[in-house]
Amino acid sequence: MRVYNLNFWLLCFSSFLFFGSFNMIIPELPDFMRSIGGEKYIGFHIALFTLTAGLSRPFSGKLTDRWGRVPVMVIGAVVTGVVSLFYPFALNIYGFMFLRLLHGFSTGFKPTGTAAYVADVVPANRRGEAMGIVSFFGMVGMGIGNFISSKIVMAYSIDALFYTSSAVAVFSIIILLRLKETLEEREKFSADLLKINASDLYEPTAIRPSIVMMLNTFCFGVVISLFPDFGMYHGIAPEDKGLYFVFFTGASLVARIVGGKLSDMFGRVPVVRISTLVVAAGSLTTGFSYDATSFFMGGLIFGTGYGLTSPALFAWVADLAPKKSIGKGMSTLFISLEVGIGMGALMAGIFYQSDPTRFPWIFGGAAFLSFLAFLYLVIYKPKPTNLRPQ
Repeated sequence: MRVYNLNFWLLCFSSFLFFGSFNMIIPELPDFMRSIGGEKYIGFHIALFTLTAGLSRPFSGKLTDRWGRVPVMVIGAVVTGVVSLFYPFALNIYGFMFLRLLHGFSTGFKPTGTAAYVADVVPANRRGEAMGIVSFFGMVGMGIGNFISSKIVMAYSIDALFYTSSAVAVFSIIILLRLKETLEEREKFSADLLKINASDLYEPTAIRPSIVMMLNTFCFGVVISLFPDFGMYHGIAPEDKGLYFVFFTGASLVARIVGGKLSDMFGRVPVVRISTLVVAAGSLTTGFSYDATSFFMGGLIFGTGYGLTSPALFAWVADLAPKKSIGKGMSTLFISLEVGIGMGALMAGIFYQSDPTRFPWIFGGAAFLSFLAFLYLVIYKPKPTNLRPQ
């Protein structure tokens, strides 16, 4: 029996397009915000995005477990496609921030359905590897999106970039519509599915992986908020300011495949312990970089650590969550991811204030939180498992 069938590879390609769509606009958003008078809000656009992504997770988790994996993924991709069309019409910072709020719903839905789908179609002893492969495709999309964004703007315009983002999302939707649903006992959609109770907010078995995720992704929120300005501070040309993420993505791609497989072989927790230290080292290297070379080296180290962490944590949650609550478990982990990224972006925006002398302090603080994640895993020593309780 093949572990990876056509549906799995279609899912991977849809993730490639989805992450490429919403990530290709990120390097250009600080300049776009300056053009509409929102320079002092740089960093907040990421926080707002992650706010609605986090708020939507309980809904996407419940819908994933009861309505279906595929429709939840389609909703996320549709939101990205539609909102990207409206960015050119954001003539002031308030309209732009409103669109960022709406855009956050896309990542609140699509990745939740994707992670649950993978848990359905791949056996437990290959789950880490599978999560690594899917995230590999997502990171390729993210890296390519970041790399071509500035080139599209330089050759055409910022509006052309937004329209390209929308078109890529549409192709992701087309692929998702070809997927076979994997949820066995589906319910018809009704208004009752949108009613969230206290028990829908989080999955208890996912708490420990979620704490680690939140502490570790604070660094990511800092990086995606500041890397365009930091790169220009080091003399990197405007059209090449997305190169940091190319280095980040290249390292992350290899690490995701290797890290997922290692977590299947040696356990989720040992891999995550090591990866949190690597993330901290990458953040410090970036923050204390003194030229473009050391800056890109920070991206390589940070990408390695982040790539090792992600598939192991998602596989860990899939191992622990009851089968009927896989979607809720994934949404819990994603909520912590959004909180970590959002807080990192928010703090970056508050403390940066266009003062490059503050970069070492901001990245150093983010590294400290990743080190706390390492200490948490050492002190509490949660028992690793690759068996899902039924």
